[in-house]
Amino acid sequence: MILLSRRSLLSIAAVVDIALHARPQPVSAKMLAARHDLPPRHLETVLQALVRHGILKGVRGPRGGYEVARERRRITAGDIVRAAMSVTGEDDLPPLPHSRLVDEIVGPEVKAAGEAFLARLDGISVEDLCKHAESRKVFGEDLVTADFTI
Repeated sequence: MILLSRRSLLSIAAVVDIALHARPQPVSAKMLAARHDLPPRHLETVLQALVRHGILKGVRGPRGGYEVARERRRITAGDIVRAAMSVTGEDDLPPLPHSRLVDEIVGPEVKAAGEAFLARLDGISVEDLCKHAESRKVFGEDLVTADFTI
């Protein structure tokens, strides 16, 4: 069972993809969507959230796109999930039931479990995921492994 939302899962995949492919030029949203069999505009809102959270950097222009904003080892899966969760759209959901059981028992336990889950994701860096992807050749090619430039 996967506990991450589809948006969070795709966000992690997008950042790892960009970390692997953003050299020598940024990865366009169109290329990213094509590699993951998604409609071209599907990732735009989450990519913008990742830019706002300092995980990705947007590059404008005809050869623009996205690159990682800092070293791969300094970005965790937890960072990415928190950024993706910032655009979940839960504002449209009905309010939680007003219940002592939810407020005092279920809510705190679920919150603690969520924090433990995010803490585990904080232990997984984009660098770790990139190394796994490269060793398994998930894109079927040898990739340039430059990490970060200033």
